[in-house]
Amino acid sequence: MSIIEMRVPTIGESVTEVTLSQWLKNDGDFVNLDEPICEFESDKATLEFPAEVSGQLKYVAGEGDDLEIGALVATIDTSVVGSTSADQPKTASKPVPESQPTGAKDTSVSGSEKSYPSGHPSPAAAKILREANIDHSHVPGSGKDGRITKEDALKAVSKKASSQQTAPTSSGVKKEEEAPTSGVISFSRKKERKKMTRMRRTIASRLVQAKNESAMLTTFNEVDLSEVMKIRKKYQEEFVEKYGVKLGFMSIFAKACAKALMEMPEVNAQIDEDHLIYHDYVDIAFAISTETGLVVPPIRNCESLGYHEIEIKLKELAKKAREGKLTLEEMTGGTFSITNGGVFGSLLSTPILNRPQSAILGMHGIQQRPVAVNGEVVIRPMMYLALSYDHQVIDGRSSVTFLVKVKQLLEDPVKLLFGL
Repeated sequence: MSIIEMRVPTIGESVTEVTLSQWLKNDGDFVNLDEPICEFESDKATLEFPAEVSGQLKYVAGEGDDLEIGALVATIDTSVVGSTSADQPKTASKPVPESQPTGAKDTSVSGSEKSYPSGHPSPAAAKILREANIDHSHVPGSGKDGRITKEDALKAVSKKASSQQTAPTSSGVKKEEEAPTSGVISFSRKKERKKMTRMRRTIASRLVQAKNESAMLTTFNEVDLSEVMKIRKKYQEEFVEKYGVKLGFMSIFAKACAKALMEMPEVNAQIDEDHLIYHDYVDIAFAISTETGLVVPPIRNCESLGYHEIEIKLKELAKKAREGKLTLEEMTGGTFSITNGGVFGSLLSTPILNRPQSAILGMHGIQQRPVAVNGEVVIRPMMYLALSYDHQVIDGRSSVTFLVKVKQLLEDPVKLLFGL
């Protein structure tokens, strides 16, 4: 008998612990080499863990366990061959018996011959189903090779809620005791205790760390977006026709910040013990809200990219983030951050630093407000801007000057386009 130990692999320099979020194979199943057996949730992403050899799988850790790098996850008995295992690997199709009509459906194909993704949820779908207490084996998958997608999970949750709310008795009267537990019940005092996901725990600890380890201040200003909106309206159709993506506010803000950061390297710097690290490039990290929490993947060298390149890259990162497919490399780095609370209706906020960065720009909702222009009151599309910064690295004068530069570039975007 040869027993191979499956241990948590080294995932990244900053990752010291993972959570076993889901087993993809049953205890005692036969697994093939490189076949995913479970999923790990790290601080930054969800990763599949493949089998190192072929053989019979034996659980050691359980779902929800926190495991350090190098911890034992499972064992694989290589002396067990597929023909004697509980879950045989995919084999060649069996010949149709002579007694079976040529056009008849072959019902001899067992469920074990289905491809691995069939019936398995994606990381985002798995989270939705777990929270709704739905068994994924009852959810049909519409993804590639039968994979259960996020949309499939949302449909299952919606179907469950609908059936709970309208489930009739034999007489057609709705049962009160079958009211959905997730709904609001008069005078209810129910409590629910749920373990925080690893991503949520990481977000919490890093936000507290940012508050405790930095002298964080926030300075505010407001910007008139009239000219930006005129440019977007005038050139939007041509932009979409040429590049296949819309010209959004984010790329314009990113380019304005990148130009200001190149002119003021202290705002683009970070502290490392008793040293300051300066960068001759601008990697802007964009806050993206997902089902599992906030992620902040960077777009590198924004100072050298075109508007369409930023928009395309941002769209790609947002899609991968919401599908739980961001890689560790895509989640690492950044010299400056931008967060847009305006998409959720925020009028004003004080964003928290994304350590080890020294500054973050907060965008907010655009409101039509009366402002004084050349001695007259006019209605303009206005946005409040907030710059949170680490006073250990950036002086008040630099922070205010930086925000004014961004404001001026946005209010006169022709200067931004011509690099003035």
